[in-house]
This record gives sequence, structure tokens and C-alpha cells, in this order.
Amino acid sequence: MLDFLLTFIDLLFKVLFFAILGRVLVSWIDPLGNMRVTQILRDITEPILGPIRSVLPTIGMIDLSPLVAILLIQLLQGLILNAIR
Repeated sequence: MLDFLLTFIDLLFKVLFFAILGRVLVSWIDPLGNMRVTQILRDITEPILGPIRSVLPTIGMIDLSPLVAILLIQLLQGLILNAIR
């Protein structure tokens, strides 16, 4: 049961990581967000990126919230997995 929980948590954090990375990459192709893939990635990642974006100041036109979110996801993943083991 513990192995299942560890695998599930690890997979969840990896999915979030790749969803944020995918949103960043797709935003270069579809900046208006008209494609269905862009909308799905936005729906998945906005609950994470929105609060970070409201706290972080933007630097020109650069949005650093995905970078901060990825760092926080990796930190939380390590902390949670080490706490469970």
C-alpha cells in the first residue's frame, strides 16, 4: 500500500510538472489560447499559477510564475515523498 501511495504522489507531481512545461511551450505556438490543448493545459495549471502570478511581479512581458511553480512542485514532491518513507 505504501508503494502505491508513493508512486501515485510521484506521478501526480510529474503530471503537474509536464502540464506547466507544456503550457509554457504551447503558449509560444498559440498565444491567444484558441487551441483545445491550450485550454486544457490552462484549466489544469491555472489553480497553481494564478496565486503565484498574483504575488509575483512581472518583469516586462516575462511571466516567472511557471518557473516558481516548477521549483515549488519539485520541493513539495521531495518533502512529501521523504516524509512518507
